[in-house]
Amino acid sequence: MQVPRQALLLRILIGEDDRNDGRPLYEAIVLKAREMHLAGATVLRGGMGFGHSSRLHMTKILRLSEDLPLVIEIVDGEDKINAFLPTLDTMMTSGLVTLEKVQVLQYGSRGGQIEATP
Repeated sequence: MQVPRQALLLRILIGEDDRNDGRPLYEAIVLKAREMHLAGATVLRGGMGFGHSSRLHMTKILRLSEDLPLVIEIVDGEDKINAFLPTLDTMMTSGLVTLEKVQVLQYGSRGGQIEATP
């Protein structure tokens, strides 16, 4: 699979307790991205954060979690990301979704140096 050098970064910020059809929302998003043949997805767990409600979510020494913030990042070409957005919209009831233009310097394994273009 190839990823265009000029691509988009889709960033999705949700809570660990968010669900989609009984399954964790982050899991449903990643599996759907894979099913739609996007280049890849990564879920990052935050130690502390707040969102629209201003309710603080954080790890505590005596608790395993308190609906911790999650960030899902997906990078692919503009066409594939834009095709994924309507599906994502049906899965989410809250959260934050952002898009950024990015330059892909490496995807997968290869030899040589990584060089940015001016």
